[in-house]
Amino acid sequence: MIECLKVSNLLDLSETDFHQIFEGVDHPWEILSKIGEFIKKTAPSLPDSYRMIRKDVWVGEDTVIADTAFIEGPAIIGCNSEIRHNAFIRGKVIIGDNCVIGNATEVKNSFLFNNVQAPHFNYVGDSIMGYRSHIGAGVILSNVKSIPGNVTVRVDGKLLETGLRKFSAVLGDYTEVGCNSVLNPGTILGRKTIVYPLTSARGFIPENHILKNDGTLRNMSVKK
Repeated sequence: MIECLKVSNLLDLSETDFHQIFEGVDHPWEILSKIGEFIKKTAPSLPDSYRMIRKDVWVGEDTVIADTAFIEGPAIIGCNSEIRHNAFIRGKVIIGDNCVIGNATEVKNSFLFNNVQAPHFNYVGDSIMGYRSHIGAGVILSNVKSIPGNVTVRVDGKLLETGLRKFSAVLGDYTEVGCNSVLNPGTILGRKTIVYPLTSARGFIPENHILKNDGTLRNMSVKK
C-alpha cells in the first residue's frame, strides 16, 4: 500500500452516508467493483427520507430531477441534489447530498461524496469524486486505456497495478478541474489540487498543487 494513495489521505469519509463501502479498503478504486451490490444490500435500510422512483433507483428528499434526465439502476441519489436536463446516470452510481449532475453529464459506476459538482457536459466513468470536488464544463474522466491491459497508477516513478480494466480517477476533497480537461485512466488528485483548463492529467498529483496545462506543477503551500 502506498501511503499517499490511502483512502484516509484523499477522502473525508464523514462526508458520505455510505462510508461503509470503504471498510477494509486500502486504495479508493477498490470499491468500484462493489458499488452495484452495495446499493442493493443498502437500499432496504435507507431512511424514510428516501423513496424508490423506479426499479433499483432511490432518491433522497428535496432532490430535483429534470423530466429529461434518465436514471438507470442500481443507483442512490442523496438529498437536496439536482439532476439537470439530459443528465444520464447509467447505473451502479452513488451520489451524495447537495450534488449537481448537470446538462448532458453522464455518470456510470462511480461514487460521489457530498457537495460534488459535475454541472456541464461531463463524463464521469468508473471514478470517485471527493467532498466538494468540482469539474468544469467539458471535463472528461476517461476510464479505458487505448491499448489492451489493466489501468495502472504512476506514483514516484513506479506503476501500481489496480487490477481494473476500467478506472478513470479519484478526485480528493476540494479538488478543482478546469474546463475541457481530460483525466486519463489512473489519475489520482490529492486534496485541494487544481488542474488548469485544457490539461491532460495522468498519475498521482500531490495535494495542494496546481497542475498547469504544460505538465508543470506548482506547490500552493510554498510561498514565493
